[in-house]
Amino acid sequence: MMKLKHTLILLFLVAPWTVGKTAAQSNGSNSSYSRYGLGILSDQSNGYNRAMGGVAQGLRSGNRVNFLNPASYSSVDSLTFLFDVGMSLQRTRMVQNGSHDAVNNTAFDFVTAGFRMRKGLGMSLGFKPYTRIGYSFAQEVSVGNDLTTGELITCPAVYTGEGGLHEAFIGAGWEPFKGFSFGANVGILWGNINHNIATALSQNSEETTTDGTIAIVYDAPIITWKGEVGIQYQTLINSTNRFTLGATVGIGHKIHRDASYISSTNGSTADTLVAENAFELPMTYSFGLAWEHAERFLIAADAHFEQWGKCTTPQFDNRSITYAATEGSYMNRLRFNVGAEYVPGRYDRPYQRRINYRFGGFYSTPYLKVNGQNGPTEFGLTAGVGLPITNAINNRSYVNVGLQWTHRSASATGFIRENIMQINIGITFNERWFMKWKFK
Repeated sequence: MMKLKHTLILLFLVAPWTVGKTAAQSNGSNSSYSRYGLGILSDQSNGYNRAMGGVAQGLRSGNRVNFLNPASYSSVDSLTFLFDVGMSLQRTRMVQNGSHDAVNNTAFDFVTAGFRMRKGLGMSLGFKPYTRIGYSFAQEVSVGNDLTTGELITCPAVYTGEGGLHEAFIGAGWEPFKGFSFGANVGILWGNINHNIATALSQNSEETTTDGTIAIVYDAPIITWKGEVGIQYQTLINSTNRFTLGATVGIGHKIHRDASYISSTNGSTADTLVAENAFELPMTYSFGLAWEHAERFLIAADAHFEQWGKCTTPQFDNRSITYAATEGSYMNRLRFNVGAEYVPGRYDRPYQRRINYRFGGFYSTPYLKVNGQNGPTEFGLTAGVGLPITNAINNRSYVNVGLQWTHRSASATGFIRENIMQINIGITFNERWFMKWKFK
């Protein structure tokens, strides 16, 4: 047991330092939509509730860490140390104008720990991705008109991007009186946003011959703070039914970091423009409820509102040749989640009766615009199981395996449609480290 304890602590300490490198190598995106805004918003949920469509606001358990509502930390069992880690494997099929392609990705999703400080007071800390950027594609772009014929000239351009934002947080939840809890998470948000465009120029006519390359780099190193507060109220309807309401508010603010626009032709000295205080985080509001019956059946639903519409992002203006923080590239985002969990017999002896079966679905509107058009909406279905690690009746550690299908598409014609099949794998360690043993 002591060896396992030391191993888990070591994993938790080194994970935040290794995840950044892992995400840069294989970030689970490969979507051209990650070229816009802060990138593709990550599924910020644990292995167990991701299989339930991502519901979280009303989930409250002493055997799981629910970092999406910090008020839930107050329910952590006094005898155990919780450690949760997860990753995902995905295959994305992209379709545009009759052509299609498929890519594979892996991603480290999260690592969290939770423990009880005193009666009614729990604490959690962890690491999770916030956005992902990763793409590479080529297309023909217009660079002007031929000086002799007046015909439009197109040249191949290669677009690449990488990076994304990561969050390390610490939080606490307190239950001042039975049934009501509140809590807060505070953390650091950091990462890098990097986009590159390389356009190869080649023009041959009777009067001119032109060859060269135009290189444009959009770069923004980001570090800032992030915070949210949450509440939960749980009431017992009777001896076998309980009902929980939950809500969180995320604090929006301006990110005091600059973004750079760097352009050069044929390797010449680069011209650099700077957009000061270019990015913002939105105010977010989430509300959810959950009903649990006899520790066997749970059903939950969430609604989220993210106020992106007032946030700024850096934009290059071709007319004035300026690069500045600008509103209008984002949209307010709505997201809805529903999910359920069924356990035939949580404390029964047969192993198969203690398996957790999970189902869910979600839908979200876009948070960004693409070339002035509404960005992609998302909807999907989820399913999964929680498998007890041992066959002991009092086992509380699980391997969480989930399947998630996501469809991402924009309403404008000609935009890419993405179908994503994802396998989520997580391990929840729940060990009785703080039990006081008595010897006779």
